[in-house]
Amino acid sequence: MKIIYSEAHRQRASKTELYGGELVPPFECPERVDFILKRLSDKNFGTILDPHPVVSSAVHKIHDAGYLAFLNTAWDEWQAAGFKGEAMVTVWQSRSMPATHIPDFIEGKLGYYCLAAETSISAGTAEAAWASLGVALAGTDHVLKGDRAAFALCRPPGHHASRDQYGGYCFINNAAAAAQHMRDQGLERVAILDVDFHHGNGTQAIFYDRADVLFLSLHGDPMAAFPHFLGHADETGTGAGTNYNVNYPMPAGTPYSEWRQALDNALQRIRDFAPQGVVVSLGVDTFERDPISFFKLTSDDFTDMGGRISGLGLPTVFVMEGGYAVEEIGVNTVNVLMGFEAQVS
Repeated sequence: MKIIYSEAHRQRASKTELYGGELVPPFECPERVDFILKRLSDKNFGTILDPHPVVSSAVHKIHDAGYLAFLNTAWDEWQAAGFKGEAMVTVWQSRSMPATHIPDFIEGKLGYYCLAAETSISAGTAEAAWASLGVALAGTDHVLKGDRAAFALCRPPGHHASRDQYGGYCFINNAAAAAQHMRDQGLERVAILDVDFHHGNGTQAIFYDRADVLFLSLHGDPMAAFPHFLGHADETGTGAGTNYNVNYPMPAGTPYSEWRQALDNALQRIRDFAPQGVVVSLGVDTFERDPISFFKLTSDDFTDMGGRISGLGLPTVFVMEGGYAVEEIGVNTVNVLMGFEAQVS
């Protein structure tokens, strides 16, 4: 399996995250990728490649042009305003204060384009986000050219980024761009399977009214887990997209025996949809010791997960999302990929 990776992710190295009322070192940090790379090396798994340039308009079809322009200038605008720390949102549009105009001043722009305050913007954030997109598109390109599967080792992650908002450590929706690129290259139907602990709210919102992309997400019940305001089972799509959005919210303490039942149901839904390609939003924060999640999957469970996904027999792009138990993120990520490959062979 080809592994697509870029050192440019290290430009995203924020120092602050708002968590539990405190400013703490971010859970989403460069070291996450180091542990994955080490495990890949230890297991002699895959071939690590730099991303080759891919000509694609996919990102402009899934994201608002004004939002992308904001990402490119936000840090410079923050610094020009004289602020000393990293860019963190302090005021939002809301039910009682809906936005009818996008503010000119960066404080207001942050509130317009941000969906969660834990995610700060710092030097290099936009550059890393664009590089992460390039990794996802290159991995997708390998699959479109005939590879059975590829792993896009993306960082920062992307599935919380909606058409015009960032948050949850995400800025550009890599998985959504991968799916759109597949569509643009002629695949009639694409499925996105999101196995991250947190609901892929951004991906859901992007494709919610479309029938050409089936989105399925297995995640912590939003009544108790981030992002809280999307991810319920009754969210099934709208218009042409009705019944093409499938959510599997699950409670705290869910073990793999129960999580696997939801996975098997999702895989059958994918078979019934009969896509020509699959994008997997690969988060491994379902692990039992992940610091910001509450499922109980063990490292061995991730191997089985990979094998079950492989059973679809479809061209598959794995796009890295979350996973914050740093000591185990490499083991769990590579276990998914090894389980997938073992099933293929």
